[in-house]
Amino acid sequence: MRLKILLPTHVLIDEEVIKIKAEAEDGMFCLLPRHIDFLSALVPSILSFEPSEGEERFLAIDEGILLKQGSEVLVSTQHAIEGTNLGELHTMIHDQFLEFNELEKKARSAAVRLETDLVRRFMELREHVQ
Repeated sequence: MRLKILLPTHVLIDEEVIKIKAEAEDGMFCLLPRHIDFLSALVPSILSFEPSEGEERFLAIDEGILLKQGSEVLVSTQHAIEGTNLGELHTMIHDQFLEFNELEKKARSAAVRLETDLVRRFMELREHVQ
């Protein structure tokens, strides 16, 4: 299988692999070359893969999408960090990715409140003009 890890600014990984393990909302799963085509929403977790030659490697990833189509597996995510120490990667997920997601949710919520307030004020202004 050809694994490509796609970040917004560049391709982090593009290589042949024989196994991929990832985590979705409903748990961990493993992909092998002859598995059927597959699509999954990934949660912040550790993705592991076994290159055709070499030892298993690990990535801390933010939420993203995994698509297996034929012999190609694409993983699109906002953030990914490669490392060998699983303890450090696990800490990064909780300290950086989950905190970032919470801040992003708060920012979206604030934007919705501002937009709602702006629409309400335009409606009030419209009533006063008529």
